[in-house]
Amino acid sequence: MQLTDSRDIMASPEVVWAAILNPEMLKECVPGCESMTGSAETGFEAVVVQKVGPVSARFTGIVTLSDMVPLKGLKISGEGKGGPAGYAKGGATVTMEPIEGGTRLNYAVEANVGGKIAQLGSRIIDSFAKKMADSFFERFQTAVEGPKEEVAAEAEAGAEGDGKKKGWFKRLIS
Repeated sequence: MQLTDSRDIMASPEVVWAAILNPEMLKECVPGCESMTGSAETGFEAVVVQKVGPVSARFTGIVTLSDMVPLKGLKISGEGKGGPAGYAKGGATVTMEPIEGGTRLNYAVEANVGGKIAQLGSRIIDSFAKKMADSFFERFQTAVEGPKEEVAAEAEAGAEGDGKKKGWFKRLIS
């Protein structure tokens, strides 16, 4: 399964770059993630619980970041084993470009599965993988810039430090 898309995030490339390297941010954004430890340099260990069709599994795996070009992009690769349910492998190539008022995040996602999960059929798997990717990047955008109502209010007010709330990650690094 392959998917390409983009999101405009109303935050500077520096904020977006810091967020995508942060294990707490990644944990919050990966649907079903119970734990994520490690660092961008050495890789992350993760535990994710997911249900795909009738198959539920706890995946333990490794996520690595490579081809890192600060403020421009990187490649995220992951592989997890879900016991009898099977395995999942995948990754995303993420590029960033500054736009007026923020950063455009372009991504190309690829996913493969095997074992019991693979027996569900490509339509279910593709639909699930798309939902996971969309959910991750939507959560990432919300965590960086805050809920949509706040982003609209900041844009109207000129986002000049007027005391409006920011996404939790923006508040953390501001």
